[in-house]
Amino acid sequence: MSAERAEESLRALRREVEELVARVPGPLRQVRAAVGECHIDLEWGESPGAAAPSATGARATRAEANVPMDDGLVAVEAPLVGTFYRCPAPGEKPFVEVGDSVLAGQQVGIVEAMKLMNAVYADCDGRVEVVHVDDSVMVEYGQALVSIAPDEEL
Repeated sequence: MSAERAEESLRALRREVEELVARVPGPLRQVRAAVGECHIDLEWGESPGAAAPSATGARATRAEANVPMDDGLVAVEAPLVGTFYRCPAPGEKPFVEVGDSVLAGQQVGIVEAMKLMNAVYADCDGRVEVVHVDDSVMVEYGQALVSIAPDEEL
């Protein structure tokens, strides 16, 4: 690819990322977009446990507004609008099932938005009590995906 064409592609990619950032709710942290050798990294939300980004710079989004529900459960909420996936890939075992023990920072699903896969993480240690959303279903920002009984409730 010529330098001029690469620069044009990068400008187009930057415009697309800027439009994406303007449309997606929540605090921006990272999105990785690439054209050939050129790439742009952005990220939404905080990483679990305030861990540093990985060596590749690829950290996915986690639900942030997780608050205890009336029944003592903690809801893991959709960090953005998109399609919720319970499994890492079609035909594979779900990240979590009802009854599974989870640790804070453990991945419990994926929300795909504009072909970007955003991991969703548990904010507390506990046991999965409810999976609110089936695989491959559209979700809204803040929608409960999974409910966890925190360890102190067990």
